[in-house]
Amino acid sequence: MTETSTATPTNGQKLPAYPQARGCPFQPPAGYDEYRKQGPVSLVELYNGRRVWAVSGHAEARQVLLDAATYSSDRVHPHYPATAPRFESARKVRNFIGMDPPEHTVQRRMLLTNFTVRKVQALRPGIQRLVDELIDAIEAKGPVADLVPAFALPVPSVVICELLGVPYADHGFFEQQSRRVVTGTTSLEDSADAFAQLASYLDGLVRRKEQEPGDGLLDTLISEQLFTGALTRRDLVDIALLLLVAGHETTASAIALGVLTLLENPEQLAALRADESLLPGAVEELLRYMAIADGVARFARVDTELGGHQVRAGDGVIVVISSANRDDGAFPAADAFDVGRGARHHISFGHGVHQCIGQNLARAEMEIALSTLFRRLPGLRLAEPAGQLPVKEPGGVQGIWRLPVTW
Repeated sequence: MTETSTATPTNGQKLPAYPQARGCPFQPPAGYDEYRKQGPVSLVELYNGRRVWAVSGHAEARQVLLDAATYSSDRVHPHYPATAPRFESARKVRNFIGMDPPEHTVQRRMLLTNFTVRKVQALRPGIQRLVDELIDAIEAKGPVADLVPAFALPVPSVVICELLGVPYADHGFFEQQSRRVVTGTTSLEDSADAFAQLASYLDGLVRRKEQEPGDGLLDTLISEQLFTGALTRRDLVDIALLLLVAGHETTASAIALGVLTLLENPEQLAALRADESLLPGAVEELLRYMAIADGVARFARVDTELGGHQVRAGDGVIVVISSANRDDGAFPAADAFDVGRGARHHISFGHGVHQCIGQNLARAEMEIALSTLFRRLPGLRLAEPAGQLPVKEPGGVQGIWRLPVTW
């Protein structure tokens, strides 16, 4: 991979690393302050020594995410910057998140109707029943529970399994493999093995569904796209892998960190309890404040200008979502958590053509899970100090491994 002259520091100083570890689960790494001191766009160094541009300004981040003609998402291209060893394995997975238009557009359109506001609205009663059942089980076992396995993880896991037509009985397997995929310190070999196991599982599931169709999204894709030749079986497996992993890992982390953030900001939780109309805005503020999926990688297709810097064709670009969402120019007093803020223009779901296809579903799951949990367990509190909770490793989906609570 050839590095361009613009991605070389001129003052001889060592560049800050990307990614960096979080000390607090819902705060950006302290080292990201150094990025902002250098301006909205600055140079950083990846694990393999490659120098790339880190975008920490909100306006500049939206510019990169919106301009697919200038900044490519093509993961198989050698200029695409892998931010951790495991993303070298992800290059082999070909689905729309790692494609550019028009190829990206074709695959995305196959899925859009399944994630519309209207479609998600129809799922809400089922999500509510699931959340109530999980809280019933928590209360029955009480008075202490770990909310990650007992609540935050099964909510999105059950929902995505039902939506796709994946047997929830297999959730232990795909949750274990998904953890290996998204964990920041996973080695290239371990990541490749996890991807291979998930792909093998989904390939077998697709083959069974070809003979015994059901009524899930995978079944629809098989009949409308696979059987018509619009997708190959490998294409379908890669799409299913994305939806299965992203559909539960990110939302599970968002629910767990949402609970933790509200418990650590009792005045904001009190405001939310006093006025339920604040709930949708509070979810947007949580998404902004926590930035669950932190770094979005691109590379420049052509020479361009970004944040006052000359970016050359082939340069890697990383949109640092947690920093862009803390830009005071876009969000006054950005480091403050405020459920009344109205932070809908955050970029936690991305922006432009690659904006998260499952954002409506994630919002619904968070709204129902958080509102129901705090309503039914009004005395909910942490069972141990927040500072002792194990934070997930840098470079992966942000979150915590466990969340012990009592009530």
